Amino acid sequence: MRTLIRDVRVFDGERTVARADVLIDGDRIAEPDGRSAEVVVEGAGKTLLPGLIDAHTHTFDGNLAQALTFGVTTELDMFSLPPNVARQRKLAAERDDVADIRSSGVLATAPGGHPSQLMAALADAASFGDAVGPFDTVASVAGAKEFVEARLAENIDYLKVVVDDGAVHGADLPVLTPDIVAALVEAAHAAGVKVIAHAITTGEVEVALDAGVDGLAHVWADAGPNSADLAARIAAQGVFVVSTLVYFEVISDQGSAAPDHVFADSGTNAVAAARALHQAGAVLLAGTDSTPFAPVHGQSLHRELVLLTQAGLTPAEALAAATSVPARHFGLADRGRIAPGLRADLVLVDGDPTRDIAATNSIADVWRRGVRQPR
Repeated sequence: MRTLIRDVRVFDGERTVARADVLIDGDRIAEPDGRSAEVVVEGAGKTLLPGLIDAHTHTFDGNLAQALTFGVTTELDMFSLPPNVARQRKLAAERDDVADIRSSGVLATAPGGHPSQLMAALADAASFGDAVGPFDTVASVAGAKEFVEARLAENIDYLKVVVDDGAVHGADLPVLTPDIVAALVEAAHAAGVKVIAHAITTGEVEVALDAGVDGLAHVWADAGPNSADLAARIAAQGVFVVSTLVYFEVISDQGSAAPDHVFADSGTNAVAAARALHQAGAVLLAGTDSTPFAPVHGQSLHRELVLLTQAGLTPAEALAAATSVPARHFGLADRGRIAPGLRADLVLVDGDPTRDIAATNSIADVWRRGVRQPR
């Protein structure tokens, strides 16, 4: 099947072309060759984007289909148990009506540490079967290498490490010590695996940076006086940061009825942290921390893009943060851009999101591996 998208504005993941023809040949993007196509889509007044990549999700049954509806063609899962990961990977490999997935599998945390308390709440709230339950933890420096080896045997795509004492959650939780964090990073790097740290206060971020992590799964949510210096350090170390501004907005809204709520200012603080990171030249990736509840898979990434522009990114920079930038930092060389030979993961929207980022919500068409999705 050949599909020609004709006379369309193209944001190719890095730059904008005012008017072009884009050919889909099978599951790939191809150079238009003058030959006929079975399907012709008129692109005048529309913008073609690479399929969106959400760089922080938690994926359960049904979420990959939900994400694709909103133009998210790849989810980067940041914690799932092995049976669930295997099921989602099989689904994504065999079907084109769901988003693709990469996963950290089981994250590294202290016994009883975050997110053990959330997994218990999930088990109580609904029936998620093998998607919730007990999971491996790390209790010592000596156990770090064994933990990483177990995750490698489960074919993880990257390692996630939790540095979170629960204070921002209004809790007092066990937390990995700095030497255990460093041992986990060393073991993962020795195996050629990137490490992403969950750290949501400035102090926790510093522990992660000292350990040599490759990326941060969130911006920080406390308003520390050293935000500018911390952002400059992150930029200097070449560490990328997944934004998750919509996550902090959601939990801030949940606490708005109670001004003393621990999350009350986290939305504002997170946008301020993202602004400091952008001004320092740090790399920001768009991610939502979507769950089966909130933020909503797929839909919330469009809100994330709006929040990134409020943090100072241009619309084009925000679009890159959800396409080419996560593809580059997570080694997804076959997607995130519009170029011949790459996967035909594409989103067609009405209007021009390079000028008005809200236009990403006006989805006209979605293709995943060249398959046009019903609207």
